[in-house]
Amino acid sequence: MKRFIVGALAVIGALSILFVAGLILLILVASASKPSVPGTLVLELELDQPLQEQVPEDSLAGAFGPEPTTVRDVVEALEKAAQDSRVKSLLVRIDQPGGIAVAQELRDAVKAFRASGKKAVAYTDTFGEGGSATGAYYLATAFDEVYVQPSGDVTLTGVAMETPFARDAFAKLGVQPRIGQRYEYKNAVNTYTEQGYTAAHREATEKFLGSLFGQVVRGIAEGRKLSEDEVKALIDRAPLLGQAALEAKLVDGLLYRDEVLAKVKAEAGEGAKLLFLDKYLERAGRPHETGETVALVYGVGGIVRGKSGFDPLGGDASFGADSVALALRKATEDKDVKAILFRVDSPGGSYVASDTVRREVQRAREQGKPVIVSMATYAASGGYFVSMGADKIVAQPGTLTGSIGVYGGKMVTADFWAKLGINFETVAFGKDATLYSTDTDFSPEQLAKNEASLDRVYVDFTQKAAEGRRLPLEKLQAVARGRVWTGEDAKELGLVDELGGFPKALELVREAAKLPKDAKVRLQVFPRKKQPAEVIAGLLGGGEGDNSEDERSAQLAALSPWVPALEQTRQLYRLGTRLGLWGPQPETLRAPLPETRW
Repeated sequence: MKRFIVGALAVIGALSILFVAGLILLILVASASKPSVPGTLVLELELDQPLQEQVPEDSLAGAFGPEPTTVRDVVEALEKAAQDSRVKSLLVRIDQPGGIAVAQELRDAVKAFRASGKKAVAYTDTFGEGGSATGAYYLATAFDEVYVQPSGDVTLTGVAMETPFARDAFAKLGVQPRIGQRYEYKNAVNTYTEQGYTAAHREATEKFLGSLFGQVVRGIAEGRKLSEDEVKALIDRAPLLGQAALEAKLVDGLLYRDEVLAKVKAEAGEGAKLLFLDKYLERAGRPHETGETVALVYGVGGIVRGKSGFDPLGGDASFGADSVALALRKATEDKDVKAILFRVDSPGGSYVASDTVRREVQRAREQGKPVIVSMATYAASGGYFVSMGADKIVAQPGTLTGSIGVYGGKMVTADFWAKLGINFETVAFGKDATLYSTDTDFSPEQLAKNEASLDRVYVDFTQKAAEGRRLPLEKLQAVARGRVWTGEDAKELGLVDELGGFPKALELVREAAKLPKDAKVRLQVFPRKKQPAEVIAGLLGGGEGDNSEDERSAQLAALSPWVPALEQTRQLYRLGTRLGLWGPQPETLRAPLPETRW
């Protein structure tokens, strides 16, 4: 038995040596190639899926392949490339850019890249096939040239929003919505309580959708050197076949992918190489890595109490108040941090959770740390609540924001269960123990309590918004009532300060921190990204639960021997991929954010 154990250990030891030797060999071969930025290159990007705002700090994304590309990655890579003499041009295949605010952030970045004297080319096989591609084409018009495959179309059909109304369906099912709202423009509940648009709902929808449409038309007209009336006429004619789009000056040529690549490389100069944007950023470095420290805190997803979460399959993130508040506290307490850039992309959520984060924004300012909010696709309802106390707010023209209001109640399902032959009986102590039970309707007294709760939240929201935005309460209340606004309209109404994205927000950060306009800043994400052992501990139930600090440390220590093996395997996989020993790295599944169909 002893001899067997010794032999087994010897075999394990030999395999370990072979593994390490193989890893070292791969490292030596890979290092001999010394991946670097070519002397003459075309920066390449494929927008085949909507970009993410943030890779969650407790995600394993990137453990066995590249991390998903974020909006910030693209913006900073183009900023870096604009000043890099090795980068001659930009080539982007556009398919799924995401929502209008993301398209605008990318348009701004492309325009800044072109302003440095470099060329940007957009191409695709088709702008839409069986669906609208107005958003993709809108982004493409920020480029010097736009190409589509000869068999492709330009489905520039405008913007639309389809809202389901299910009041009658609920009635047939025996479900009674008992949901109050503050006020007539807080229209999320109308799906349950109405069978069509109310006057207020239609008014608000037409207003913000019309604002988005106007932004798209102006952008296309500017990019393609057409009048706005010409663009509107082309939208009404669409979809346009490739040749018709070329004749209408919507595209610059009908070329296949290989023809576009050959053309762009030839124009870039002899020996020009293509390099994907994420690889360029990895090799060339980010533009904001030195200088005064600015904390970057993300608030992404529906706002909930507790910790942030991430669904690796659906790609949906939750904006956990405890996690974001902690990040803001850590940034506030860090003596090196001169200011906080708070990036918000949230349609709202819990009132209490939103107030938890708003309080930390307030405390940061009270302790001398300026806070600048940069709004992404959404910063509405709770997303606006967490933002309204910042020193300054920046939004894209197409950001959906405001929605200063509240709704709440319950769905009464007693009749539904009765139709199925199921009867619920309740034993309760306390007059209102069943206040939010879905098995019983509100009594008149209980309904009054629910309404009083909504009144309290609405008053608190509007008062704090007026104070945060330094507006008279009456003026704030006139633009509240649950109404959603585009960033463009919100600026006119005083709900946001400036229009733009990351670059504009950094301008305001420097100003608030009393730094020179051209001062270098180091963007430091808070909280730091978790190490693999911490993520694994969380997955195994040994993360940041009720355990003491000593217990968590012991758990991490127990897992730490496995981390090198994980990291070695990851490095081996990535090195082997680089050397072509096996297939491409798998992509993390991502789902598009809910958005207007355009």
